[in-house]
Amino acid sequence: MAEQTQQASAFGEVLIKQPGTATSYWQPVPANGHIEVIFAPESVRMEHPIGFGTQTVPPGGYVREHAHDRNEEVIFVVTGTGRAVIDGENHPMQPGSAFFIGKNRRHMFINEGSEDITWTWLIVPNGLEDFFRLIGRPRAEDEPTPAPFPRPENVLQIERDTVFAAQPADQRKP
Repeated sequence: MAEQTQQASAFGEVLIKQPGTATSYWQPVPANGHIEVIFAPESVRMEHPIGFGTQTVPPGGYVREHAHDRNEEVIFVVTGTGRAVIDGENHPMQPGSAFFIGKNRRHMFINEGSEDITWTWLIVPNGLEDFFRLIGRPRAEDEPTPAPFPRPENVLQIERDTVFAAQPADQRKP
């Protein structure tokens, strides 16, 4: 019996998410749009905690410049076009573009296209999902897009309590 228990514990979890089943939040200005949290430690037991999901930003929206001082991030563009600015250098965002962004690298993402841009995000260790939950509003599938809404007044504290480095004094704009 002990051998079966040991063998069973050698296997990790399996969780499958189908479209429309992820936890989703509307996002405030300047990004607008919405995110989906597909995998995070609260949804499945994991040995190495990650956060994984999608972010959709409408035309003219952007993710303001920021850095992660304790996390590494991967971005993979699925649809739409835009521009990534990493440490002040511009890079095109188009379907198939992939970005690995190490700790303390300043970055922002800007939708300069005429349609929504959607990318997947993976952050290690996790925590980005907590930020999205704390600044966003719950979103249901097929719900109409709300009017743009402001970020919470305590957003800088939320950032520091989750996965963000302190804001740089010379934060770049799109």
